[in-house]
Amino acid sequence: MPVSARPGARRPRSARSRLVLSFAAVASAAALALTGCSASGQAEETPSSGSGGGFPVTIDSALGKARIDSQPKRVATWGWGAQDIALALGIVPVAMPKFTYGGDAHGVLPWDAEKITELKGSTPQLLDADSGEVPFEQFVKAKPDVILAPYSGLTKTEFATLSKIAPVVAYPEKPWATSWRDQTAIIGKALGMTAQADALVKKTESSVAALADKHPVLKDKTFFYAAANQPSVLNVYRAEDPRVQLLNDLGMKNSPSIASLDASKGDGSFFYQLSYENLSKIDTDLLVMYFDKQSSVDAFTADPLVAAMPAITEGRFAPIVGESFVAATSAPSVLSIPWMLDRYVPQLAAAAEKVK
Repeated sequence: MPVSARPGARRPRSARSRLVLSFAAVASAAALALTGCSASGQAEETPSSGSGGGFPVTIDSALGKARIDSQPKRVATWGWGAQDIALALGIVPVAMPKFTYGGDAHGVLPWDAEKITELKGSTPQLLDADSGEVPFEQFVKAKPDVILAPYSGLTKTEFATLSKIAPVVAYPEKPWATSWRDQTAIIGKALGMTAQADALVKKTESSVAALADKHPVLKDKTFFYAAANQPSVLNVYRAEDPRVQLLNDLGMKNSPSIASLDASKGDGSFFYQLSYENLSKIDTDLLVMYFDKQSSVDAFTADPLVAAMPAITEGRFAPIVGESFVAATSAPSVLSIPWMLDRYVPQLAAAAEKVK
């Protein structure tokens, strides 16, 4: 896989070097850690009683099974979005990834920080996620009852190693491709909170539907979702990517160009790369892209090949600008969708108004 299309990510999953850590060492460290004193604060908070879902439960994934014997008290998360869902269900994780891209000075995303404050919790142990390596020792230190990672890039080896520490709830089919609905349902089951998770999905769907009704100009408009993470190359997001599916929820349709220009179908990735030489072949009502800051937008549109695109010349360009904003739209969840969609949809609708 080429350079990762995750905002702020630094590595391709298939080419990066991996941390060499034996299963025996992890299991031994986990056993020692779990015999230590219990942590205080939100780490000992128990999910609300009467939440439904009998235990034990077994959750299948593309990497293996997770058997959870009793309702988890200490929840750790990995990848994107799992911490959002746990927080939306009223549970402050004991450990979650540090987000240097889009996060605050501590590496906590703004909607997560707001929810932690609302729940009167304290900042969880923040796991090092920048290197792309799974921080096994940090997971051992957190002493979780379960590790939630339904939207991640875990490998079979990483899954097996983490499973020596606690049951790991991974993705059902492909890495980085689980819809926000499925993520919520999977985590709800793992935490014994299926009814609450279903309610969150319905509430979020109602919010998205209300926005679509408020901006009917979006209905059936085609869009092409991409990012300019490398010089002269676009990362184009495929139909299974959750950020694409969120715009589908608003009544928009994928541009046929997304599939027709895809020269690497079947590679298992959520995106493919397209050279600027092929920009003229993109046929779409709206061009949707993300950028860390406005100067990056300006640099992109200054390229002659970009500037010549009809979507640019006719104002049918709807950039998502700002790291936190990008993070929210790139990994939509029941917590991030309400945080960002009210801000972005009017901008998207304004671009749609210019479609002839």
